[in-house]
Amino acid sequence: ALPIYKNNFKKTSYNQPFIEQRADPYVYKHTDGMYYFTASVPEYNKIILRRSDTIEGLKEAEEHVLWRKHEKGPQSIHIWAPEIHYIYGGWYIYYAAGDAADIWEIRPYVLHCKGQNPLEDEWEELGMMQAADGDEFSFHAFSLDATVFQHKGEYYWVWAEKTGVGKQISNLYIAKLAAPNKLATVQVLLTTPDYAWEREGFWVNEGPAVLKHGDRIYMTFSASATGACYCMGLLYAHEDADLLDPHVWTKLKRPVLQTDTEKGIYGPGHNSFVKAEDGVTDLCIYHARQYDEIQGDSLYDPNRHAMIMKVNYDEKGFPVFSYDTMS
Repeated sequence: ALPIYKNNFKKTSYNQPFIEQRADPYVYKHTDGMYYFTASVPEYNKIILRRSDTIEGLKEAEEHVLWRKHEKGPQSIHIWAPEIHYIYGGWYIYYAAGDAADIWEIRPYVLHCKGQNPLEDEWEELGMMQAADGDEFSFHAFSLDATVFQHKGEYYWVWAEKTGVGKQISNLYIAKLAAPNKLATVQVLLTTPDYAWEREGFWVNEGPAVLKHGDRIYMTFSASATGACYCMGLLYAHEDADLLDPHVWTKLKRPVLQTDTEKGIYGPGHNSFVKAEDGVTDLCIYHARQYDEIQGDSLYDPNRHAMIMKVNYDEKGFPVFSYDTMS
């Protein structure tokens, strides 16, 4: 059994979980107003889904297992960071998985629902995500944390992939989609770990999430190793810009969400965004721990909990992430 709490963590009004032991949380609001929740489970062995007509209802909603890992070969270990999307008229889930014979052989995969009810209808494997014709780089190395967003009638796919030798670097890349399981364009580098806060433990940019507000497209991402140093950064671009041009994206020099020892929140990151029931308020769903004393590899500590906060905006229209707006 996986423990939920450690005895020595500081309980505050800020660090109470939205959903316990669910990391890399993703919440999607469908056109019918229903909310869908999926996330990494501590065992990294399956893909789960909850549904509710309210955000709060996701806490106690029945959890369905949609898919389980293979016994051997590709997709047999490290089932990570699923995201559910309704695109091209159907339901799709993007997730990462490794091979038990080579546990860090992480690649992105795609599931497709054969019907229109993702909780009850059958899901089929579409295999590994396919690179665009002529793309000699994408998905040849450790690749994960894919998300998709629509802008001006086109779908864009953003993911993390490692490059280099020795101490490899995890960058974020963007491309357009040709189909739910294939890219239309070659990868474009969006961001690489430039600052010290992106290089603690590992040099990492991962976990992209897109938020539209005013005339800008914002993209949060997570940085550094998965312990207390894990934090969220922010990129932004103008809505009329060519989003495949890396020069139109600006990265803030400091993280927008990080560990707060006074509030008892450690290693916040890998978030998603969703509209509240009012259709106006933006919510940030992210994971964090309630303590920083981790035995062994932080990746295998089960107590990254899904948490939620309201997103505010400053006078310039930039999102403000504050634990004081915890929901």
